[in-house]
Amino acid sequence: MRAMAGRISWGLGDQAVSSLTNFAVGLYVARSLGATAFGVFSLAWVTYGVIINISRGLATDPLMVRFSGVTTDVWRIATARAAGTALAVGVGTGVLCVLVGLGIGGQVGLAFVGLGIVLPGLLLQDAWRFGFFAAGQGRKSFVNDVVWGVALAPAMLFAAKHGSVLGFVLGWGLSGAVAAGYGCFQIGLLPKPSAIGGWLREQRDLGFRYLVENVSNSGASQLRAYGLGAIAGLAAVGTVRGAELLMGPFQAVLMGLSLVTVAEAARVLRRAPHRLPLFCVLLGGGQAAAALLWGLFLLFLLPTTVGVHMLGSVWPTASALILPATISVMGASFSTGAASGLRALGMAKRSLRSQVIASVFYVTGGLVGAFVGGAVGSAWGVAGATVTGSAIWWFQLRAGLRAHAREEEVRTS
Repeated sequence: MRAMAGRISWGLGDQAVSSLTNFAVGLYVARSLGATAFGVFSLAWVTYGVIINISRGLATDPLMVRFSGVTTDVWRIATARAAGTALAVGVGTGVLCVLVGLGIGGQVGLAFVGLGIVLPGLLLQDAWRFGFFAAGQGRKSFVNDVVWGVALAPAMLFAAKHGSVLGFVLGWGLSGAVAAGYGCFQIGLLPKPSAIGGWLREQRDLGFRYLVENVSNSGASQLRAYGLGAIAGLAAVGTVRGAELLMGPFQAVLMGLSLVTVAEAARVLRRAPHRLPLFCVLLGGGQAAAALLWGLFLLFLLPTTVGVHMLGSVWPTASALILPATISVMGASFSTGAASGLRALGMAKRSLRSQVIASVFYVTGGLVGAFVGGAVGSAWGVAGATVTGSAIWWFQLRAGLRAHAREEEVRTS
């Protein structure tokens, strides 16, 4: 338990640095550019979210499931191959983003060109983080994100002088590439992009299912953002992103735990399988309760002057979305308990089914709500969809635990 607490603490600390720097970037861009240009930046941001989940599904999710707690030599080989896969994904998707951006033109097109340039470094940095946590070395991931934060400060100041979306995208992404380079030094390895074929073949039973699962999750956010922009305008996209930024400090906790929960659930399954359901309930319920407390703080204790100072002109509309945003994060938090259990069990089919259904609800709720009530309607539609999706995740975990128990009975009989 002490070892688990230590690993989780480093996960929380690491994600606190990562999320708080992203939070600061979002606030800085919102204040510097205004709602419409911030909406353009947000479209690039959610696209990055889709691409990083492609990388995780193919590279680092199988690494976390199969190479957590293994010998150092096995871990080093697997991590170099997974990082090489992530780098190859970054190069391929980066070229595609540049081509799409050149075709679109305008501010949106320039944002996508900038995203394409920085993707390889961003995905490699993310791969090193997951590699460290698979080995139980969360401290190194924490240091790596601190390096990114230090490099980010002058990059943002330089971007602010030019006052363009492209400048902010490049400043954010290139500072991440600095951290990726430092990760090579920390781990004493270079990524092996040439290993992508062998890695994908060996992990195909998990990797491609996790790919679809992750893309359906982040892709749903992207489709919702694009649809909201088409229905209600780019300012509505900026409003929704502003509300998400208000939940940013709590998201640091949620995402920090996600770095270690699959690996910890896998350890619980190996050492004490009967404790896995309790682990998942405590994980999901604890996060949902924390999300509620943070939402109540934003609703009743955050002074309006502080909100205006953080978000500038985005604050008046974003503050109206705090309640539905809180409900959404509570639903997502509770789902993570079930998702960690399913991944530890290696039941990719069930987790994929859960995510696809939940994502369909998310997009439908977000877009129908946008038609009915713009940004506010979209936020409430997503809140209802997220709570419904959480119920689906837990139903699948319950069925998965029963199936695992039957398999164990057959194996031991």
